[in-house]
Amino acid sequence: MLIELLKSKIHRATVTDACLDYEGSITIDKELMEAAGLFLHEKVHVLNINNGERFETYVIEGKPKSGAVCLNGAAARLVQKNDLIIIAAYTSMTPEEAKSWHPKVIKVNARNKIVGSKMK
Repeated sequence: MLIELLKSKIHRATVTDACLDYEGSITIDKELMEAAGLFLHEKVHVLNINNGERFETYVIEGKPKSGAVCLNGAAARLVQKNDLIIIAAYTSMTPEEAKSWHPKVIKVNARNKIVGSKMK
């Protein structure tokens, strides 16, 4: 049996843009992606702290050091620029593996610069 656990998250990222006329996804600064262990096209959950919306999309790479966190396509209707969001990715593992598992948590400031990270 496999269970699904939090793999990593970017905590309290600020939405930098919302582009309705783009083919869906979330653009994330490449450095944030790497810090959180996110892969190009990986499915993520987006949790909007401002309005309570929760939805899934996939990751595309943004320019490194840009601080970009942009919701594209239909997801752009679920956020507004400057909303705070949590971006979460999950992984499957056995219950035995889960006993010693620690997700990676990336904390960012208002400009989406990393201010802390830890294996929770």
